[in-house]
Amino acid sequence: MSDVSLVLRSTRVITPEGARAASIAVADGRIAAVLPYDARVPPGSRLADLGDDAVLPGLVDTHVHVNDPGRAEWEGFWTATRAAAAGGITTLLDMPLNSLPPTTTAAHLRTKRAVARTKAHVDVGFWGGAVPDNLKDLRPLHDAGVFGFKSFLSPSGVDEFPELDQAQLGRALAEITGFGGLLIVHAEDPHELSAAPRRSGPAYADFLASRPRAAENTAITTLIAQARRLDARVHVLHLSSSDALPLIAEAKRDGVRITVESCPHFLTLTAEDVPDGATEFKCCPPIREAANRDALWQGLIDGTIDCVVSDHSPCTTDLKTSDFATAWGGISSLQLGLPAIWTEAHRRGRPLEDIVRWMSTAPAALAGLTRKGAIEAGRDADFAVLAPDETFTVDPARLHHRNQVTAYAGRTLYGVVRSTWLRGTRIYDGALTEPTGRLLERNN
Repeated sequence: MSDVSLVLRSTRVITPEGARAASIAVADGRIAAVLPYDARVPPGSRLADLGDDAVLPGLVDTHVHVNDPGRAEWEGFWTATRAAAAGGITTLLDMPLNSLPPTTTAAHLRTKRAVARTKAHVDVGFWGGAVPDNLKDLRPLHDAGVFGFKSFLSPSGVDEFPELDQAQLGRALAEITGFGGLLIVHAEDPHELSAAPRRSGPAYADFLASRPRAAENTAITTLIAQARRLDARVHVLHLSSSDALPLIAEAKRDGVRITVESCPHFLTLTAEDVPDGATEFKCCPPIREAANRDALWQGLIDGTIDCVVSDHSPCTTDLKTSDFATAWGGISSLQLGLPAIWTEAHRRGRPLEDIVRWMSTAPAALAGLTRKGAIEAGRDADFAVLAPDETFTVDPARLHHRNQVTAYAGRTLYGVVRSTWLRGTRIYDGALTEPTGRLLERNN
């Protein structure tokens, strides 16, 4: 223990074995040991006594749209990673679309990495994209270190990232499976969407009718069939329809290699509470009814849903017009996901150990980030220090997102992030340090 430089001490450390009083010894940016609370501090080490605040492993958010370069006025690496740090997130994975260029070739990945390198306050990795014309680029992207490949089964909303039809999905999935990769999928069926009623205007009920549960259910059925046929590894993004839970549970029981995520907005907000014209609540798939939210929670608790990530999909304020049909669809919540989920989980009697599993351990496992996601020896010394019983009211002006548009404005949430630590260095304690995040590659 002679190389230990830091010891963090708290009466409530969330470890894989549960919550307990402990001291965490840190050496060279990693956790050297998790010790009894009253363990002697090695000579020359600094003690950070965190009192009764809870110490969680740094959160891992595998679904973030940073949009930089090309649409950096929507969001950028500097602002996104500052918001992440303020929200207890120490690792994020950037989605391949909404930036220009999209991350669909190894050359485009190099462009993205060059932009991010000096701006990252937290560790950042990258997904690649699977689009109709880049089959030959998938293996080079994999070899360049992307964590997997995102595809859409319906229009993405941006022309430079088109969707895959069923034949293209099969070819891409076969190619990705051939080199042991992962396909992550925005699962809404285009035919179901085309058949749904469409009406312009501010009424949320009209928008909800235009994105029916059937679109998700049908697309997930298609994806399960393809994954079963190819023994492929697939992941369903931002599950909104609770009707799909039995399909997913059955596929898991049958050995299909499928994982699923949902998002804070689907688990904390409800269609009944969305005011007409309030397009800060618009996302695709949409926020559904309270009964649907309750069913999603049951799927999360029983393990059908594996993890909770933000799907932070920001835009400039002018794109959030009052017309649900034409406004940009995306919820900005990168800084607020932890307190939002903790508020609802606590109300439902769930402990902080569940939060850690859903928002740190499982996303890290999804991406193969073996040094993230838990407080145990050998992992990176990444921590979120939370005052779980304190509340705050969301003030958009205090958010670090580039555009302070949020569906959580004015809500009172439990869980104040006291500080965030990256590899044993405190990067947030109400103020932010200069960026020290690293760019991550798969299996590195």
